[in-house]
Amino acid sequence: MTILAAGFVAIAASAPTAPPVVVEPKTGLAFPTSSGRMSLLGVGVRTRSILKFKVYALALYVADTALAGPLAPHKRGTQAPPFFRELVRGDFEKRLVLTLARDLSADQIRGTFRQHLPRADPALREQFASYFGASRAGEGCVMHWVEGRLETTVVGVRKPPIANKAFADEVFAIWLGERAAGDPLRRQLVSRAQDVIP
Repeated sequence: MTILAAGFVAIAASAPTAPPVVVEPKTGLAFPTSSGRMSLLGVGVRTRSILKFKVYALALYVADTALAGPLAPHKRGTQAPPFFRELVRGDFEKRLVLTLARDLSADQIRGTFRQHLPRADPALREQFASYFGASRAGEGCVMHWVEGRLETTVVGVRKPPIANKAFADEVFAIWLGERAAGDPLRRQLVSRAQDVIP
């Protein structure tokens, strides 16, 4: 083996490997099982109408420190209401990653958020809804609660953070709260919880 070839082998061996991914089966969209110091709790898909057309895939990430801390007592009850309440209200880092499976207009996206945030502060609801414009399949957004603020990135553009825990709770409650209790997507978003909670 030449010195040059040996160098390439050494570089390849030391290069960090990408984390494995979980593929949402109905959309084919893939999400890594870890992101920094956060782990994937689950992925799901939102469908609409009797035709069941796919709207988006959604992934939920939670800080590893939360998995080993406030979420650890729920390891045996990851489909029970107390676990979902802790996911919504817990003041730890968490992230929702939403990727569209079809094109949507700005009115469709904004209207959906307005509809599903009825208890949120109206001014903050309008600010949040304004972040979203027309988007194409494959594009999406990230909603990230970290260090006391909700950071939202839409199609790669970071929007002004909202430093309001009550509003952030309402956003996460769209998919994880009591109003979503009968929604299959809520169960899908925690499908890996028992495996990743220590």
